[in-house]
Amino acid sequence: MRKRLFAWLYGRFDRRTRDVTAGLRADLVGDLTGEILEIGCGPGGNFAHYATGARVTATDYNEHMLERARTEAASEPVAASIAVERADADALRFPTASFDAVVSTLVLCSVTSLDRTLDEIRRVLRPGGELRLWEHVRSANRLLAAAQTAATPLYRPLADGCHLNRDTGAAVRRAGFEVLSEDHPTVGGHPLPNLVMIARKPLDSDA
Repeated sequence: MRKRLFAWLYGRFDRRTRDVTAGLRADLVGDLTGEILEIGCGPGGNFAHYATGARVTATDYNEHMLERARTEAASEPVAASIAVERADADALRFPTASFDAVVSTLVLCSVTSLDRTLDEIRRVLRPGGELRLWEHVRSANRLLAAAQTAATPLYRPLADGCHLNRDTGAAVRRAGFEVLSEDHPTVGGHPLPNLVMIARKPLDSDA
């Protein structure tokens, strides 16, 4: 019941903010081609922004989100080839080095283990493959960061495990990725500090 309710609430939020976030999403994924894995795809907010050459495997752990994502993937504006299936981000069933890019938007805040999920992302990426992410993160302002930490235990049960205070950028670096670009835009409809990052699995990586 909780998963169904969250899927309904997040679906409404996603629809209300799509116009505001469309440019960011298009910049993040619009040039990707080849085999793409999207983790935590939710109701499919990125789908319309993938290029024709992208072959996207879109995953989520919430079966009610997947129902919405399948409807979105079947819609007329979607140009890419998109397959929607269930998967847990911290235990991906896909073979090592099987994707050219992994996309994560507003999902790393809620995975059970951020480090384990990033290790899994790194594993399934081919050497030189990219992680493209947009996430809300812990503020650089110490007072706001403290407030985020204090609010997280109350917020997590209401928002499907979402942590308000994760330092996702530091975790990406800790996982061994090479950061290619990093920005902290102000995104309408998302009042928390945001991180948009492109990071690469090293070319000489064997894991």
